Amino acid sequence: MHLGSRQLWLATRVTRIGIASAICALLGTVATAAQSPSPSESGTTSAAALLRVTCVANSAERTYCTGDTSAGVVLIKSNGPADCLLGRTWGYDQRGVWVTERCSGEFAFGGLTQQVTVDPTSAPQSPREPTPRIETWGEFDPGDGFLVARTKLGELAISGYGLVRFIDQTPASQTFIDHLGNERSTDARNDVFPHRIIVYLKGWLADPKLIYTVFFWTVNATDQRAIFINLGYQFSRKFSVYAGIAGNPGTRSLQGSHPYWLGHDRVLADEFFRPYFGSGVWAQGEAFPGFWYNAMVGNSNSQLGVTAVELDRRYTTSGSAWWMPTTKEFGPRGGYGDYEWHEHVATRFGVSTTQSREQRYTDTTTGATTNTTLRLADSVNVFDRGALTPGVTIDLVDFRILSFDAGLKYRGIFLQTEIYHRWLDNFQADGVLPVDSILDRGYYVQAAFYPLPKKVELYGATSQIFGDKNAGFGNASEYLAGMNFYPFDTRNIRLNLQLIDVNGSPVSSTFGYYTAGQDGTTFSAAFSVLF
Repeated sequence: MHLGSRQLWLATRVTRIGIASAICALLGTVATAAQSPSPSESGTTSAAALLRVTCVANSAERTYCTGDTSAGVVLIKSNGPADCLLGRTWGYDQRGVWVTERCSGEFAFGGLTQQVTVDPTSAPQSPREPTPRIETWGEFDPGDGFLVARTKLGELAISGYGLVRFIDQTPASQTFIDHLGNERSTDARNDVFPHRIIVYLKGWLADPKLIYTVFFWTVNATDQRAIFINLGYQFSRKFSVYAGIAGNPGTRSLQGSHPYWLGHDRVLADEFFRPYFGSGVWAQGEAFPGFWYNAMVGNSNSQLGVTAVELDRRYTTSGSAWWMPTTKEFGPRGGYGDYEWHEHVATRFGVSTTQSREQRYTDTTTGATTNTTLRLADSVNVFDRGALTPGVTIDLVDFRILSFDAGLKYRGIFLQTEIYHRWLDNFQADGVLPVDSILDRGYYVQAAFYPLPKKVELYGATSQIFGDKNAGFGNASEYLAGMNFYPFDTRNIRLNLQLIDVNGSPVSSTFGYYTAGQDGTTFSAAFSVLF
């Protein structure tokens, strides 16, 4: 009778912990009842009982309960104020079981889970959650999404991201003077676009460690579209290897934090100094708790618009390392802003670098420059004819960046800075140039807080860019203020309002907030969803 009542109680909890967890819990109860000796037989607590642990999260931070997870982990009972959802509010790694977002549950691991293992091809599966994976720290990380199918052959889930944005750059028309004294015009915008849409198909094939993500990606404001796939094998949390398209990890924003930024796009200094996205192979892992690395070898600094026949035989190399000493984490995706409301101070310190031999990629029909990623501090494309001296065109240049970043989160407060050094040298041109190298420096500071936790976030930022004075370049800057409003109980749906005072923008990108040479004000309003 005692065993039957336990079965009946577990059945009533199916809708809360998922069918699969309930079946595992039921079998675990049977195994425990069948194998645990009675006190009269042993006089001691059973070994099976020692393999259970209750783990409680009282905040948004991860709480760890140590144990041997090599044989897997099962949620036996959820008994807290919030649902315990695998991959969202609970999971496990080599250190033990972790819980977050006020999930409280009773878990079983080690030898007990070996006894209750169920064939995933025959057991019912939760329709809500795809198989959790190790952090991938890539720019195109999918959302949690929805599970479509799971069989012994693999898994398919779908997720997506969408952004609708209004932007008004003022003044409507103006001119600026570049570092050679030439007058140039600024093309300001005032428009509304369903700006950026990404649809992800993700899952695993043959082995849950062999993961894939198919991307359907478009930026309507620039009329760009792409379909590509990333593949990876996650050997362990210490080492995983991937191939496909990813951000060259030369700055912090290229490594998985999108779209968890304060605004929907990068600040001025980050947009000017950062590398771009290339095809290649990269490795990532957590060398020891709280210390991660990311190393990549790619074809070029930017993949978009470049065909295979245009590539030379040189590779772009990038690497980054970051340390989170206090809490061993920095929130989901390592994102900006403390939506999670850390009860203990979370810190992160990082260093990143990228090196690339960049080509002009001349359009064979018009003769125009098609490599648009590298701009001088006066916003002129380094490959445009006459960029450094009249009548001379640069065909090749070495691009190097070194950046240092530091961040802090505590009870809704967020503070982050990144310091940049960028070198352009080893020029190859069709004439004599007045300089051998250019070194630009800069930084940004971003800060945010929540006057209404998880509802309203206020933030501000400044960017300062110092052009190489020895090469004739001046400085640029910005000051901005913004607000995020989260109408639902999730960080993945938000309204963003932002006002930027731009002073001589060296950046020109329809993708982001800035246009070449702008000296004025930009207002943007945007609404985004991630699932």
